[in-house]
Amino acid sequence: MSRIGKRIIEVPEGVTVTLEDNEVVVKGPKGMLKQVMLKDITMKQENNEITLSRKCESAKAMHGTMNSLITNMIHGVTKGYEKILEIIGVGYRFNVQGKKLIINAGYSHPVEMDIPEGLTVEANGNTEITVKGIDKVLVGEFAANIRKVRKPEPYKGKGIRYKDEHVRRKEGKKAA
Repeated sequence: MSRIGKRIIEVPEGVTVTLEDNEVVVKGPKGMLKQVMLKDITMKQENNEITLSRKCESAKAMHGTMNSLITNMIHGVTKGYEKILEIIGVGYRFNVQGKKLIINAGYSHPVEMDIPEGLTVEANGNTEITVKGIDKVLVGEFAANIRKVRKPEPYKGKGIRYKDEHVRRKEGKKAA
């Protein structure tokens, strides 16, 4: 049996979890999230605890996945998620203008990205931004798309990286 699937999910105060038309709806102080309940997995809620079980052995692979999805939804509507990105390089900078993020990353033109609905992007100076939201997947995907504009290169370390990311450096020509 899946160890992650067997975990009991604790629902904090102020959060409601309901199952409507084969869709899990989590409402909390920061907003509401929906997720389609995976096939052959049942949800049982008693007091402030949720347990998931599977109807057949073929649903074993998705048992832990559904448990993690519901846990992430509860964390999102209570505390939210955030990713901090920094840009390193001469003349490289971030600029937030309304619902657009403008990135100057050494190209001949600035790169403009539309900020998705449900996310907020805050500029912590010219070289650092914070992507915040309640949906873990949306926050991670948008942060990855920002990083994809100019990945950090291993020789000088220039590019866009996560705040806590370690970039392995190479020595270059002098090593030979």
